[in-house]
Amino acid sequence: MPITLITGCSSGIGRALADALHAAGHEVWATARKAEDVAALAAAGFTAVQLDVNDAAGLAQLAARLETHGLDVLINNAGYGAMGPLLDGGVEAMQRQFETNVFAVVGVTRALFPALRRNRGLVVNIGSVSGVLVTPFAGAYCASKAAVHALSEALRLELAPFGIQVMEVQPGAIASSFAKNASHEAEQLLDEQSPWWPIREGIRARARASQDKPTPAEDFARGVVAALQRPRPPRLLRLGNGSKVMPLMAWLLPGSLLGFALKKRFGLNVQL
Repeated sequence: MPITLITGCSSGIGRALADALHAAGHEVWATARKAEDVAALAAAGFTAVQLDVNDAAGLAQLAARLETHGLDVLINNAGYGAMGPLLDGGVEAMQRQFETNVFAVVGVTRALFPALRRNRGLVVNIGSVSGVLVTPFAGAYCASKAAVHALSEALRLELAPFGIQVMEVQPGAIASSFAKNASHEAEQLLDEQSPWWPIREGIRARARASQDKPTPAEDFARGVVAALQRPRPPRLLRLGNGSKVMPLMAWLLPGSLLGFALKKRFGLNVQL
């Protein structure tokens, strides 16, 4: 029975992946930060682990538990979307975004490398098409997912000598709590003193954009499971509404035309 560990399983993509892989016959180690979410995962039949992906001590304990089992699949899924003007959030917001979305990918993979090496496993990094088509009021998030893409490319080459494969997944719009959480992040940052306050509805619109005709998380998860079960999993997998159109737009459209469309879409075609 393959052993799979997934970070960020409290809801959405992480929980859907846990369910789909369990149904496919995997022994799923599902992690979450909050105790109540861990209890729910344990009740669902997973090996539930309370884990903050930025906690080095917690990662070391997890690695020790997996040392004797080995690990067949690691899915770096934990993450969130920081929304709002880059200059309003500043360096502190960027650091928080990169700690979870980027640094944790390296931290978790590094901690579990011995278990992955033992089983010649597969690393699956959950990126986003937002790392390909950059949008306003999501600069920190887009930058973090562009970094995930670069890290995935580097890890693929560096882990090859150990028989470890790497697959990057770039979801489009997937039905989850992402938009709700992104909207909460945006509201925390919105302030009447901000130079962007007059166009705050554009910020709110960007926070909601990920739920524009979203693909059900269960359908997305089944697609990921089918891909990772191939003898040679794809290097890059795009699934979900917009996952193929958005990168195509970024590739085909002149920058000036794409910029005009984005400024109009998010209320930036004004002078403040």
